[in-house]
Amino acid sequence: MSNYLEKQTAPNLGTVSIRDADSNSNSFDEKKDIAKVSAVQFHERETIIDRIRASDDMRDILTEDADFIVEKMATLDSLEAQEVLVEAMNYYDTDINFPAVTLEKMEKLLHGEEAYGQGAALYDLDLRLEACLIKYHSPYPEVRSVCSPIDDPTVPVETFRAYVIGLFWVAVGAFINQMISYRQPHFSLTSQVIQILIYPCGKIFHYVLPAWTVPLGRFSFNLNPGPWTFKEQMFVTIITNVGAHSAVFLSYAPTMRLKMFYGQEWMGYGFTVLMGFCCQFFGMGMAGVLRRWAIYPSKAVWPTILPTLQLNRTLLLPDNKKSINGWTITKYKLFFIVMSCTFFYFFIPDYLFTALSTFNWITWIAPHNKNLAFVTGSKIGVGFNPLTTFDWSVINYSSPLVLPFFTVVNRYIGTIVAGITLLIMYYTNYKFTSFIPPNTSDVYDRFGEEYNVTRVLRNGRFDLESYLEYSPPYISAGQLMYQGAAYTIYTFAFVYVFLNEWHIIKEAVIGFYNNIKNREMSNYDRYKDPLSVMMRQYKEVPDWWFLVILVMSVVVGIVSIRCFPTTTPVWAIVVVLLVSIALLIPFIVLYSSTGYFMSMNNLATILGGYMVPGNGLACIFTRIFGYGLDEQSETYVGDQKLAHYAKLPPRAVFRGQVIATLVQIFVTAGAVEFLVQGMPDFCSWTNEARFVCTFAHTLYADSLLMGVVGPHRTFDVLYPTLKYAFLIGAVLAFPCYLARRYFPKHLRFFHPVLFLGGFLRYGSTYNLAYYTPGFYASFVFMFYIRRRYLAWWAKYNYIISSALTAGVAFSGILIFLALQYKPKRVKWWGTTVQSAGIDGAGTATLKDIPEIGYFGLPEGSWE
Repeated sequence: MSNYLEKQTAPNLGTVSIRDADSNSNSFDEKKDIAKVSAVQFHERETIIDRIRASDDMRDILTEDADFIVEKMATLDSLEAQEVLVEAMNYYDTDINFPAVTLEKMEKLLHGEEAYGQGAALYDLDLRLEACLIKYHSPYPEVRSVCSPIDDPTVPVETFRAYVIGLFWVAVGAFINQMISYRQPHFSLTSQVIQILIYPCGKIFHYVLPAWTVPLGRFSFNLNPGPWTFKEQMFVTIITNVGAHSAVFLSYAPTMRLKMFYGQEWMGYGFTVLMGFCCQFFGMGMAGVLRRWAIYPSKAVWPTILPTLQLNRTLLLPDNKKSINGWTITKYKLFFIVMSCTFFYFFIPDYLFTALSTFNWITWIAPHNKNLAFVTGSKIGVGFNPLTTFDWSVINYSSPLVLPFFTVVNRYIGTIVAGITLLIMYYTNYKFTSFIPPNTSDVYDRFGEEYNVTRVLRNGRFDLESYLEYSPPYISAGQLMYQGAAYTIYTFAFVYVFLNEWHIIKEAVIGFYNNIKNREMSNYDRYKDPLSVMMRQYKEVPDWWFLVILVMSVVVGIVSIRCFPTTTPVWAIVVVLLVSIALLIPFIVLYSSTGYFMSMNNLATILGGYMVPGNGLACIFTRIFGYGLDEQSETYVGDQKLAHYAKLPPRAVFRGQVIATLVQIFVTAGAVEFLVQGMPDFCSWTNEARFVCTFAHTLYADSLLMGVVGPHRTFDVLYPTLKYAFLIGAVLAFPCYLARRYFPKHLRFFHPVLFLGGFLRYGSTYNLAYYTPGFYASFVFMFYIRRRYLAWWAKYNYIISSALTAGVAFSGILIFLALQYKPKRVKWWGTTVQSAGIDGAGTATLKDIPEIGYFGLPEGSWE
């Protein structure tokens, strides 16, 4: 995007430098002196507060923050304010998260008092207000609602009690989340939920622990330094969030270990721990490298972490009952009311009346009608149903009260278009898909049965003779569309994000190089935003600390691959690692601004298939070092951004993350052993506790296609059009970038990467039915209420989201432990109707197997 002033020329602005503007008026020094007097004397506090409340783009500002803004306005003259707005217009002009109403207001302000049309007094006031928000706070309402513009570095953070509480909940959260990650629908102890448990623990420790100092020289510490603080709570939340995530490697473990898949029973606890160490600490090491792209730039809003900050403020900081759009209830009280109601309500859709969760009511009209199930079904079909659930755990699949509305709507439109495409493919029998259920991740043989990989393996490796005798693998229309969209989006996103954010990426690369050369240089010195300025008072984590962790994790991973019978060459792992690191930069830029997570899962599978042909297990390991490490990196970066918003000392966060990660590795490995050894039918579709391991089945399908059968047979024989998806994605990125560059206002809220992301919602048990209710919720909260009642939205939106999520999590855990782990069935129409017909069975196909006994390619033509 060209410089703003090359497009817009204000009457008093001839160039980027405001100080050279309007040469016919008073000298700059005279103007500056007059402006300063005006700033100090012209506006009283109440006048400014009233103006804030009347402004469409400022009504979210809290009273305590307004006092700070008033104070800063007295130090900002109008000329400096214009400079701030010009710089902001150039930086935020194409930022989709930046409020359009604010952008329009800034544009009018820069055109001068006459163009603004509000009179001299209001023009001067609004000019300073907008500039102060950008220079001393944040231009984003969502950030202003959760992040304070001031900091107190004397507040305790890394205390003894914080570590005790944090590591306890790391262990508990890691064990529970790892187990529940295999369940569908899944829920988890998110950071919002765990915060509720941390808070009373902190208060108890404050009242119970003695205020003793433990004498350890310069490492001395106080057991009880005073009241439980906002920063202690945030520090514990961050280390708990790191440790309580399910371990990425363990998502792959069932596919490799269980007999229903590859049956590698040698993968025990020790190997799991070593691979966990590799994956987790690689993510942490890369997070340090990615800081410049995803933490320091103010454009990196990270919408997914904002509810955590809001809940933290609600629990620890005082609130008032000031009327906001007629609401006077405090955030604290509202949170516990919503959470309690959700806790009791969730028993209904999750246990007592499960048809309300999978509300495939259209199929109840004719439960044995195939076409009705294929089009409207929630399980086997595409999910074209206007009302699909009354269950928040399903509604929340879209994170509708967290992600920006443009993210939700772009992906939802993409999902609709993908659903129509899927039906066209299915009903035209494209690539024999009509002989398979329309939307499943299972792989089928030519006889219509699930593919038996053992029939094409000999000594664990692919055997061509057995393969020709048995069958090629066939996938559903949903899985075929998913694969094609995934290949397209890799190259598209890489090129598109690099073109759009080239300046940020280039600046970060230069900064990383300079910091490696000069260890004394601070990263924060390169950024002018208020948060980075405040963070300069804390010691930064040197880059080489992260690089050491990165190297150690890679070494452990390579040694593990080499010393265990993984059948995977080390050089293949190194290639995937290099590709993964290259793709992480544009992916992290995209995720930090939109909340849309991308990784190289399918690409790593293809690379593994080419490098180690005929080996499904090696294909999975290359995917682990691609997708798995990407995901871990984005998790750690997000938590470091959380610390940046909360203004926590970086070195304290670093130490906490390292210790919490070590605890998590050992605990999650134990959780998997518990499930594999102790749960009957673990990962089976018939598992009564719903531990069906959806991802394990999808991974098995991918590894069969790309690992066992191999990319050559998949791309050249079975599905030859798939290989062109990479080229199509790369080529399409250029016209999309040019269109956005030359028509920014018309395409401001269209994001092609997010649109393509909607196509990735098929191919397993998910479909449009899981995302329609989330679209409704996002429209109400993130569009309508945010535009019409900004102050209400800023105060209550993230609290409601956290409360709903917390209520579901606590209720779901109780239901699982008390009623579902050892099933206590409630059987009546309301718990059976959703699975009684074709949609519930999930095995129906449009076409029956031909009389010759098989479908697909002619006999022997699939070599």
